[in-house]
Formats: sequence, C-alpha cells, structure tokens
Amino acid sequence: MSNQGASEFWTEVEMLSKLRHCHLVSLLGYCNYDTEMILVYEYMPRGTLEDHLHKLGTPISWCQRLKICIGAARGLDYLHTGTGIEFGIIHRDVKSSNILLDESWEAKVSDFGLSKISPRNQPSTYVSTLVKGTFGYIDPNYFATGKLTRKSDVYAFGVILLEVLCRKKAVDNNLDWGIATWAQDSMKEGRLMGIVDSDIRGEIFPKCLKQYAQIVERCLDNHPKHRPNMAEVVLSLEYVLTLQAKNDNVLQTAGKTIIGRIVDKFSFSNNRKKAWNLGMDFGSLMPKKHHRATGFGSLMPKKRKQLMLRDKIFLQNGGLLLEDKLQKAVDSMKKFRAKELEKATKNFAEGMILGRGGYGTVYKGILPDKRLVAIKRFRTSGQSQLDQFVNEIEILGQINHKNVVQLLGCCVETEVPLLAYEYVSNGTLYGHIHDNTRSRGTLSWDSRLRIAYESASALAYLHSDTTTTIIHRDVKSANILLDENYTAKITDFGASKSIPLGHDHELTVVQGTLGHLDPDFFLTGKLTDKSDVYSFGVVLSELVTGLHPIDSERCQEERNLATYFVQLKRENRLLEFTDRQVLEKANAEQLEATCNLACRCLDVRGENRPSMKEVTLELERIRNFNNTR
Repeated sequence: MSNQGASEFWTEVEMLSKLRHCHLVSLLGYCNYDTEMILVYEYMPRGTLEDHLHKLGTPISWCQRLKICIGAARGLDYLHTGTGIEFGIIHRDVKSSNILLDESWEAKVSDFGLSKISPRNQPSTYVSTLVKGTFGYIDPNYFATGKLTRKSDVYAFGVILLEVLCRKKAVDNNLDWGIATWAQDSMKEGRLMGIVDSDIRGEIFPKCLKQYAQIVERCLDNHPKHRPNMAEVVLSLEYVLTLQAKNDNVLQTAGKTIIGRIVDKFSFSNNRKKAWNLGMDFGSLMPKKHHRATGFGSLMPKKRKQLMLRDKIFLQNGGLLLEDKLQKAVDSMKKFRAKELEKATKNFAEGMILGRGGYGTVYKGILPDKRLVAIKRFRTSGQSQLDQFVNEIEILGQINHKNVVQLLGCCVETEVPLLAYEYVSNGTLYGHIHDNTRSRGTLSWDSRLRIAYESASALAYLHSDTTTTIIHRDVKSANILLDENYTAKITDFGASKSIPLGHDHELTVVQGTLGHLDPDFFLTGKLTDKSDVYSFGVVLSELVTGLHPIDSERCQEERNLATYFVQLKRENRLLEFTDRQVLEKANAEQLEATCNLACRCLDVRGENRPSMKEVTLELERIRNFNNTR
C-alpha cells in the first residue's frame, strides 16, 4: 500500500515493473481502483536493518553484517548501471530502514517513491530545488548544489556502513553531530577501534577494519568525483569479507558470488574496476516499512490494518481527522460546500489556475458575494496530503497577523482536501525578483526594504507572539505573496511545526528547499526558530543581488547564493553583484547595514544568528535612516 499519493504510487509501479534483482524488493502487483492505491510485495519476515541495529539489539556477527552490506550494495549497483535499459536509477533515499531482510538475512533494497531515472552516461543527471531524503544520509554536495547524482546514493551507503560498524544511528542523540562527521573525526584522530560496536570488536581482523574504514572514507568524500561507484564498493566489501574469512580459517561466500575470485592484492584506492555479471537470481520482494519516514518498502504484519485504514479516501476519514485533531480550530472556521467551490472555480477550470506545486494546484475562485479567494486543491488524498491539510488548519487556526495569508475555510465533502484562502493578487516575491517577463523595475529599494520588514515581523510573530513557537520551515521568496498594495503575506504552512516556547524539535525527515535550508539543522536534525532566520537571510540576499538561491548555471563556488553572498561580503566585493535597481536607488549606509544583517542571519551556527524580533527591529532602523538625517 502506498501512503505517498498518486505520484509516488506510479513512480514505484513504473520503477519496480522494470527491475528484477535478488537484492531489490520485487513488485508482485498493484490495485488502482477508484481511490484505492495498493501495492503488493513479497513479504520480508525479518524487517529492516535499522530495527535490528538500533531497536531490537539483535546479535549480528561481523561477517553477517558484511554480507548484508554486500547484498545491499549489489542492489544499488544494479539500479545505477545494471538495469539493462537505457537509463540508470538514483534511489535518492538510501538508509538502513530501507534495507529489508528475508528469512535468510539476505538484504533487499526497498522504497523507490523518491527515485529518479537518469541517463547512465551523464555524471550530473538531475537538478532539484526541493530537498527530499532523510537526515544523516543526505549528500552534502547535493545539499549545497542541488545536483543529484548516483554518487549521492554512494554517500548515503557510506553512512549505512558506519551504522553497521558502530551500531549508532545516522543522527544519534548522544553525538553533537551526525555519525558521518563524528566517525570521520574519530578516524582522523586515530581512534578507529574505539568507534566499533563492542559486540563485534573482538571479531574484526585489524587489516579488515582498516580496509573497511577506507571504503567508508571514500564513500563519504565531500567531492562526488572522488567517491567510488557501487560496483567498486561491492568488490571492496567482498575483499574485506575474504580477508576476514581467511583470518577465521573458514571458507565463506557472500550471496551467490564466490569471494575467492577476488585476489588478496586487490586495492580499493583509486583503481577503477568494471563490475562483472554476478549471476544472481531475479525476483525477490519485500514488505512495506511501518515507519512513516519510509515511503515504500514492505508491510509489517502488526501495522497492515492501520496502514490500510490510513489510505481510505478523504471523504471517509476527513471528518474524523478534523474532529480528533482540530476541533477547536475547525469550530471557528467556515466549512464550504463542495458545490460552492466548484462553482467558484468554474469546476476547477484550467483558466482559473494560479499555480501548481508538489502538494497540488491553487485556483482562483469567485464566491457568490463576489469575494475573490484562492483555493488549494491537494493532488491526492494520500497520508502526506492529509497531514499537510491537517497541519495548515491547525497552524493557521491560531494565527491572526496582517502579513500572514488568512485561511478562510475548508471543505471536507470531496475526495481530496480543499482549503480556501484570501486572494493575494500580485503573485510571489520570487516572481518579482527573478521573472524576466515582469518589469524588473517594479520593486524599488524602499519597497524591498518594506517587504523584508513586513515578512520579518510576521515571522517574529510566529516565533514569539503565539501560544506556541511556530516554525515556518520553508521560508523563501516563493512563499511571500504580495497583495495589490505590494504588502507582504507569508504563505504555505504545510511543513510548519508548532513547538513549546523555548524548546527545539528533532526531526528525522529532511524537508525544505535547497538554497534555503539551515546547515545547522541539516547537520543536527534539531529544528529551532533560528532555522527560519537562516532562510530569511537567503531572502535578504535575493533582494540585494537579484540572484537565484541555487543556480546550476553558475560555477561551483557561486552556485549556492547564501555561501557566495557571505564570501563576497568578506572580500568586499558585494557591490559587483548587487542588483542594478538596488545600486541606483539604495542609500549606501542602508545597503551596507542590510548586507551585514543578511550575513548575521546566514551564520552557519544557529546560536550566533539574531532572533526574528531583532531582525525586525534592525530592518525598522535601516528603513528610518533617511528620516534621521
């Protein structure tokens, strides 16, 4: 069963119908009837590698761990290069919870809901501005540049290798940083044996450990071109297992490949080896993961019933969701009839579309009283869409601010969620800054400062003036709307989090937009209001320079605007890259102060950033420069 909506459902059907490998989950069939979307996989009785490492404490020998890693590596190698068709596949969410184990402890890679098809002969294959993946596993190069390649999977697999060696989670609460940073620092300091799981420390032959550590280090290299491909990883892990087997004086095999074929002299270093056909049987399948963080995977028996219920159509579940989670918010909110919104949008006509996104489509609507509204129609009634629907009502139900888009009501009579907002006529700030079809002179410097101030005041309100701290979590110029007077309105609260005042929140799933995502949040998984501050710093840098937050056409060091902006400020070169409209109109002192404020917001350490209240006060001071002279 798929919880990810129609897009992910059909992605998995398309991917898995073309894949046949003994270390990949096999798709037995699917059902797409009315609103039901069900995927059927082979049942995998031993669950996930994550469970055995971190939850169940299952005793797993060093050799068994190596075999599991080899099996998973073979599955990924097949995805990347061995599908026998014109494209390779980037998994995009490689993690221990997506490696399932059959009754013989054979590893099977699962969850293809985020996967991307790419030409095999292109090293850089896919550019995305929407971050998807799981904390602790995301390739830092992908995070910085938006370039997703097969080497992003290699990085994530390197993290799994560390989990297997250390028996620590990718993001461990007992560590200041993720396991990748912690382990790499430990290895550099000569404390390799100290990071090994105590259960297997006595089993590992020292030479094996050294070779294994070299594999890990190369997989985690910051530069993708220095990382091995998965075929090299397979061969090198088989070599490690061979060394261990010889040390134990036992002939062993990994999967169906005889390890003895690999000579002792094989070196992982920089040799580029071609993978040979491993002659594996096709056709194994896995059950679906019971964690929400896992999109696809395999079903666990005790959760199957709950998962089935969660995929019922919105019409059946909507009322219960609202009653259980949002009673107070919904009681004070208008409930629109389906016919009312269908008439308002001319039956959701193409000509009424205001915009599209990953969540669905926004339509312009005209109510019987001639009021204009914006109606968000979610793409499907999958669990993630229901969660976003619930979240927006819950968050916006406790907000009243002139610079936050007002939620007018909802509709629970339809098969997919509908939300109605106030209509904001002048589009997004992003469009006014970057859309070449618009008049680039429409936003004066004074207007830019005012829009920045209004947006900052709204975020300050969210952070400290409501009953709980509301972290927006996706602050960007595309989520700042402008009304007929160019007044700023913050929108899109589907990813927002409400947490107790003075606390932070730990997440395992990365969500946000490349170029805006807080690096401190990315490294630690700890979400605070300072994550919004960082993203707002990116918006300030856009207003000053007119440059895109991420631009794959720019050279490597210039691709990420946030880091490049700070670098230019440090080198006193910002004026060279300042938007022409800004240079012509801005007061030099105002511009300098705004750039300084942006750099403070973009500090890599959250604790060094100002609060949004401080940002608001500073922007107010900057706007008043001319009045105090």
